[in-house]
Amino acid sequence: MLLEPPDASNDEAMLAARMALGDEQAFVTLFRRYQGPVYRFVRQMGGSADTAEDVTQEVFIALMESSGRFDAERGSLKVYLYGIARNLLRRRIRKQTTHPEVELDQLLETTPAAATAPDALADLERAEALTSLRRAIVSLPPHYREVIVLCDLHELRYEDAALVVNCPLGTIRSRLSRARRVLARRCLVEMAAPAHDGAPCPPRRCLA
Repeated sequence: MLLEPPDASNDEAMLAARMALGDEQAFVTLFRRYQGPVYRFVRQMGGSADTAEDVTQEVFIALMESSGRFDAERGSLKVYLYGIARNLLRRRIRKQTTHPEVELDQLLETTPAAATAPDALADLERAEALTSLRRAIVSLPPHYREVIVLCDLHELRYEDAALVVNCPLGTIRSRLSRARRVLARRCLVEMAAPAHDGAPCPPRRCLA
């Protein structure tokens, strides 16, 4: 008899309930599971490593202090944590006098490691293309960048992205459509501009 795999949402709800009752191991399990994704989301949206570390810590403090607010029927715990992170980050940005700089190396995690011939040239071209794509994403307005980060980089469903951003599903669809068009145009600008670090962004990746 085949056993069905455990439902991830049920597992999250159980761990959250245990954490609310003071189970430290449940908190540790959730922290280890989601600290990385939350950190990457914050850094991709907000900039420095210090900001990402601080906000990520605040997210899990908020989770620990108000675990009863998580409702597994509304969405996954990761989506809930992204929503907290987004709100905390927006508050920080509003207090800043200058716009935060997003570090390119955190926007995509697929930069290949150094390789030997005959793959070295292909890997170099791919790394250069990713750099161009990063530049184009960084240049997007925040409300476009966040839907690209959520839906394309973190591969959230539109419904989950709508929960994070706290807006209607149709808004996510329209913003993502516009964001991808803007991103494609900016990738084309990268193609036309003199290469700083190498090859331009491939259009097919920008439209993905």
